[in-house]
Amino acid sequence: MDESTPTRQPEPVEAPQEDEGPRPLGIGISTTGHPGVDAVLARLADADHLAVGGHGEVYEDVHRGLRDTLTALDVPHPHPVTPRS
Repeated sequence: MDESTPTRQPEPVEAPQEDEGPRPLGIGISTTGHPGVDAVLARLADADHLAVGGHGEVYEDVHRGLRDTLTALDVPHPHPVTPRS
């Protein structure tokens, strides 16, 4: 390359601006038949009305609710159900 030839500098590329407005997820939630789990999963619909930055809080809340529901399965019940023959 000749020193008299100017070097072409790349033009700066602007990062796309992320719109923080509400973005409906449009996911369908099927019922599981377990009222506790269904109530927690229904909370996912709240993310449709929040800005993108608020989705994480909803996901964490749902995760915590599902984890609590699973943990409750390990708690011994005072009157265990005995299987019938």
